[in-house]
Amino acid sequence: MQNGYVERFNRSFRHEVLDAHVFGSLSEVREYVHHWLISYNEERPHKSLGDIPPALFLQQQTNPKTAPQLSF
Repeated sequence: MQNGYVERFNRSFRHEVLDAHVFGSLSEVREYVHHWLISYNEERPHKSLGDIPPALFLQQQTNPKTAPQLSF
């Protein structure tokens, strides 16, 4: 299943960054990707994680007392 996660990330990155923008310099790319990664990992919900961001999911895994009960 690990390949599925990587493929999904690559598809999102290509669609939302590479195919959606024309960058004028490498520094523009770096800055945009930096902000996109923060959003991807810390703000946007992921269906595979119960509609929560990966950073929150990781936090809940390291502190299971605060983890909500998920049902699939």
